[in-house]
Amino acid sequence: MSERFDEDDDRYSGSLDWTLWRRMVARARPYRSAVGQMVFAGLFVAAIDAVIPALTGLLVDEALEGAVNDAIWFYAGAYVLSFVLIGAAIVWFIMLAGRIATGVARDLRRDAFAQMQELSFSFFDRRPVGWLVSRLMGDVSKVAGLMPWFFLDVVWGGSVVVMSIAMMLWLDAALAAWVLCIVPALAWVSVIFQRRLLASSREVRRTNSRITSAYAESIAGVRTTRALHREDASLQEFQLESSAMYQHSVRRALQSALYLPLVVAIGSVGVGLALWQGGVRVGDDLSLGTLVAFMQYARLFYEPIRELAGRFSELQSAQAAAERIATLLDTEPEIRDSPEVLAAIQRATPDDGRALDGGDAQIESVHFDGVSFSYVDNEPVLRDVDFTVRAGQTVALVGPTGGGKSTIVSLLARFYDPGGGAVRLNGVDHRQRSLHWLQSNLGVVLQSPHLFSGTIAENIRYGRLDATDAEVQAAASRVGAHAMIEAMAAGYATAVGEGGGKLSTGQRQLISLARAVLADPQIFIMDEATSSLDTETEAQVQAGIDAALEGRIAFVIAHRLSTIRNADQILVIVGGRIVERGTHDELLAAGGHYAELHTQSNAAGTVGAAVREAHPA
Repeated sequence: MSERFDEDDDRYSGSLDWTLWRRMVARARPYRSAVGQMVFAGLFVAAIDAVIPALTGLLVDEALEGAVNDAIWFYAGAYVLSFVLIGAAIVWFIMLAGRIATGVARDLRRDAFAQMQELSFSFFDRRPVGWLVSRLMGDVSKVAGLMPWFFLDVVWGGSVVVMSIAMMLWLDAALAAWVLCIVPALAWVSVIFQRRLLASSREVRRTNSRITSAYAESIAGVRTTRALHREDASLQEFQLESSAMYQHSVRRALQSALYLPLVVAIGSVGVGLALWQGGVRVGDDLSLGTLVAFMQYARLFYEPIRELAGRFSELQSAQAAAERIATLLDTEPEIRDSPEVLAAIQRATPDDGRALDGGDAQIESVHFDGVSFSYVDNEPVLRDVDFTVRAGQTVALVGPTGGGKSTIVSLLARFYDPGGGAVRLNGVDHRQRSLHWLQSNLGVVLQSPHLFSGTIAENIRYGRLDATDAEVQAAASRVGAHAMIEAMAAGYATAVGEGGGKLSTGQRQLISLARAVLADPQIFIMDEATSSLDTETEAQVQAGIDAALEGRIAFVIAHRLSTIRNADQILVIVGGRIVERGTHDELLAAGGHYAELHTQSNAAGTVGAAVREAHPA
């Protein structure tokens, strides 16, 4: 059931994009020493390749004399030495190619991952996980693995072709003309196949992304699939993508299978013509040794062309991957620091009462000033939202699902920017403050908190990586999690499993609270942090929340009114608007939406149930 995502291919060229490949080749700059050695090794092998046919011809002519002399032994020894040197050079450049390929792959993955850390949430809203995994793994491996070998074949192959042509012209210009007459045909075939190979390669890479996405989604939702007995339906959906991958892969394989034999066949025609013309002249004005040497040069001339044809075919496929990597690396974050903010960061000093990254040392107030927002054009989610929260106060957001509560806190955290109005911190639009400063002053605890694979201590320390063990334990103690952790067999060294799967929901909530407290943010955001807990666990987590919120600005989204009774301000959000505001007692006395929710909450046990009754979809 994964959503189909098609990237925009209109920006891609229909032929090889050499500007793109210059960018990719520039990635090998940190490994220039290995590249230089590979160039030398390629030239060295090409030079020996050019010598071997001449040695063969000399050996044949000497052997036809009928006597074993010193010249034969010399040529034979040089012949054997040439192959030994070629073998050593091949081992050398295989090692160099591995070093370059793995280094470039590591650097590309590092930069792509760093880029994803900077991209806005809207970027991830529109792209499935598989699309991103495919770029970090498959596409990077494709480009990095080809780059050194293509580079080597260009250096070695180009040198061999030039040397072979020179030697053929030197040995016999007339025969050389027969060999070279088929070059226009080779060029024509290459042009014909270029666009077809590139188009099919793009289809293969795009379909591969869809398969990776579907595979990741299926694994993540395996419990739901089993619970709903959708195994067969999921398999059929996956098979559709797999079948498309099969068709595109077969098409590309057939194109490659046709291209390489055509190159070989055309090359063989040239060699055959030269053999025919040369054979007629042997014993007349051409020695057998010269003809043997010439034919080896003719074969040597087409060997790198055949190799380059194969690399060229791979390059078509790799360009599709390179284009996709470039798309990711070139994506500009929708939410980023403005030039003015960046300039302010550079000007700031520790003595001017401001943090070095351009933000105030203390946040005294948060003001939503007529904020409007839409995820999709002409479909507003928030309309003219206006309220203020001051330091030490807690504002609670309640209302029906889809009313805009989570959007409010997402705008506060600047995961998105308002479409209208402004979010002001200390009276200043938060777009005029640095993202790093803003988001490092936020502590967020979600309904389903995410824990990373590792230990409990490592997950708490994620809030501040330089925290000591004592500080980690102090943060856990403050939210009431220390006793729970100590009761586990391995204590703080307990492994939480992927996503925290080895812990209960309540345990994950307490650990995420400790993590947020350790970061010591000025603003806390609690997004339905207790809605999925039982009453006993909720009471424990709520005690931790109360400790965490003490003295801070806090935004609390909750379906259980018991968690927000003591809020300084409660906002009832319906249809993207604030329809009521006040304290718990004030809103009950008003007898409006909140009072209705409170009555139904007492009867149904959760505000969520009451909301569904009061505001049906």
